[in-house]
Amino acid sequence: MKMSNRQTKADVILIGAGIMSATLGSLLKELAPDWEITVFERLAKAGEESSNEWNNAGTGHAALCELNYTNEKADGSVEISKAIKINEQFQESLQFWSHLVNRKSIRNPQDFIMPLPHMSFVQGDHNVSFLKKRFEAMSTNPLFQGMEFSDDPEKLMEWIPLIVQNRAANEPIAATKIDSGTDVNFGALTRKLFDFLESKNVNINYKHRVDDIRRTSDDLWEVKVRNVKSGTVEHHTAKFVFIGSGGGSLYLLQKSGIPESKYIGGFPVSGIFMVCNNPNVVAAHHAKVYGKAKVGAPPMSVPHLDTRFIDNKKMLLFGPFAGFSPKFLKTGSMFDLVTSIKSDNLVTMLSAGAKNIPLTKYLIKQVRLSKEQRMEELREFIPNAKIEDWDLVVAGQRVQVIKDTEEGRGMLQFGTEVISGSDGSIAALLGASPGASTAVSVMLELIKRCFPQHIKAWEPKIKKMIPSYGLSLMGNLKLLHEIHTSTVQTLGLDDKSQSNLKVNTNTLQKA
Repeated sequence: MKMSNRQTKADVILIGAGIMSATLGSLLKELAPDWEITVFERLAKAGEESSNEWNNAGTGHAALCELNYTNEKADGSVEISKAIKINEQFQESLQFWSHLVNRKSIRNPQDFIMPLPHMSFVQGDHNVSFLKKRFEAMSTNPLFQGMEFSDDPEKLMEWIPLIVQNRAANEPIAATKIDSGTDVNFGALTRKLFDFLESKNVNINYKHRVDDIRRTSDDLWEVKVRNVKSGTVEHHTAKFVFIGSGGGSLYLLQKSGIPESKYIGGFPVSGIFMVCNNPNVVAAHHAKVYGKAKVGAPPMSVPHLDTRFIDNKKMLLFGPFAGFSPKFLKTGSMFDLVTSIKSDNLVTMLSAGAKNIPLTKYLIKQVRLSKEQRMEELREFIPNAKIEDWDLVVAGQRVQVIKDTEEGRGMLQFGTEVISGSDGSIAALLGASPGASTAVSVMLELIKRCFPQHIKAWEPKIKKMIPSYGLSLMGNLKLLHEIHTSTVQTLGLDDKSQSNLKVNTNTLQKA
């Protein structure tokens, strides 16, 4: 092991160059421009793991189409409180991105965000009834203004011709559509944010892997960092450390030794997308269309047929198909899961295993699917899909949090969670969806929790960047209208969806 004399002392160390570190670093540079920030990333550039455009759905989660954010209660009514929360969180992301564009801190927003209708699509009488009740609950809410519902095949043929064409005439189907949705390339956004941070003299170190974290006698955090290329080991200290390294966060959180890291485990879920290689099929669809998850499937496996914009090229993806790998990162180790099991979380992990046998069986079944079997699932969306038009692409790893809760031991959590030390000097981000879409909201909550001594002084700056900060948009309709108008204009999200949805008949026939 080679030792290096290189040592630094910073105010903040960010571990991982993904969307979360990019967002936290950008917020802190706006709030405390004089603070010294250092970043360590194991890979060669930013946004290569969970944030990469090929490793996530890029939905811009605003709860416009994701049915798993709205639950049908025992009395038949639909609960939309989670959808409201996620939508307001995404509104904060839009505001912060707009602020950075207006400041020219990042440019060309069309490189990372595009307007795109968000739709929910269901089949069968029961699901059609649920979707209609969901629409009635949501469409009267100002956050979801403009949502439409239809179970009319002719109207649905206008909205989603690729899905409706060649479908059985007696099959009950329905969809909702809202034109204010987006497609977000989080890989491109992450890279833009790190370019901004680099321009602000943030010390960014690629090909540097953090191996250990420990508390020093003077209450700083020391990270042991290995230069991946040379093998040399360095030691760096900071007053505050954020562990934002995707699935790798759990390993480093455990290394920190803080009490809050105990009794927490992780369950990795991999994913596979199908990507269309036929330009005529791609041109015949213009929306993100989400269906209902199969019984026993994790929320990240909700099937969806997505128009995507990657490198400014229109693409069409379907999936994700769930799978299992013991890796916590796409570029991780096959021993990640095993080494994450410690004496303190062993019972928690065993309890989770016992509770989630149906999920394990589902994942095994998914892993064993042939391409033709995957095509059969795609044909639930596109009845005449041809196998030669679609290729398989492995998506990123997601590590769902396992922890003990009031509901019991070893509960599998679906969502994004921040774990922080009691004194606020260290924090880690765990979990998955809605993740990147709510990064600004999640990092603002982290800042409030970890820097309470600064919040009073910082709040005016935060409200200037994010006017809805600390407010409910539902209770401030004028502010909601102003924010919508401003972000649409700044980010170039003018509604062009109607013209884009008019699919040429000849193109559809070729598809």
